[in-house]
Amino acid sequence: MDSPSISSQPWWHFGHVWLVLAGPAIVVVAGFITLYLAMSGADPVVDQNYYQKGIEINRTLEGAPESLAPAMQARNHAATGVKTPAAQPKP
Repeated sequence: MDSPSISSQPWWHFGHVWLVLAGPAIVVVAGFITLYLAMSGADPVVDQNYYQKGIEINRTLEGAPESLAPAMQARNHAATGVKTPAAQPKP
């Protein structure tokens, strides 16, 4: 019987070794790229009167319920299973 031939090549000459090492290497590089992007970009500053702006948005939504009619119909239909008639636009 013939004995199996043993390759005397160094480990870096085998393609499957690079295939196994490529995954973790890509993850490490992507981690450093993510770290760079996180450290170089500034976070947006929250407006000092965000509460007042939220109240103003709520007031504008209260003033025009006709614009919310399709959403209300869909919500009611999903909750009860009964389809409501479409809202008629005001003249």
